Amino acid sequence: MATTTRNSAFRAGFLAGLPFLLIGVPFAVLFGVVATEAGLSITQTIGFSFLVIAGASQFTAIQLMTENAPVFIVLAAALAVNLRMAMYSASLQPHLGGATLPQRALAAYLNVDASYALGILKFEEKPDWPVTDKFLYFCGTMVLMFPLWVIGTWIGAAAGDALPEGLDLDFAMPIMFLALTAPMVKTLAHLGAAVTSIVGALLLSFLPSGVGILFAAIVAMAVGAEIERRRT
Repeated sequence: MATTTRNSAFRAGFLAGLPFLLIGVPFAVLFGVVATEAGLSITQTIGFSFLVIAGASQFTAIQLMTENAPVFIVLAAALAVNLRMAMYSASLQPHLGGATLPQRALAAYLNVDASYALGILKFEEKPDWPVTDKFLYFCGTMVLMFPLWVIGTWIGAAAGDALPEGLDLDFAMPIMFLALTAPMVKTLAHLGAAVTSIVGALLLSFLPSGVGILFAAIVAMAVGAEIERRRT
């Protein structure tokens, strides 16, 4: 019975992650094209996607590299963009904190925008799920997403010149974030945090890449927490 439940949790995660392939794969192809145009070899480009698995920070790093920015600036900017993963990890800790060390390490590696959003929504819906089921669901969301992210990068890097010049794949990123965040806006606190983050990101857009978004996220969390405190 336990095995059946675990298979069901993994399968549910697998099915939940399928729609995001329509967004993630084109985005990966776009990164492969941009990275090779910036001077990276195919091997370096694939290695970049395999090690980082974070499209926004990868594009940030590539943009700064094409501008001949110092290495420490490239690393700092990519880290700033990816600091949201620390917030994701803190949010997932009550659900996956009881997993084994290898399981937590794998979850940390696969912790991206899509897997986090799908995972936290399901965990809040199924708070009584055992840790093992939650971990399997989380991994299920990435079982295709991760390899296809790497394969899509390879396709873009290897066939970039063969792709039509008018092919515009920039749509993938905003659509993905809208699809991830819209289902999570369920209460007034969520709405307040969402509106604050949008306004804050626009007002702080003059800051270096990723920094304004980070500050906006911190303020948005504070606003959401305050609204929730006043309501309760």
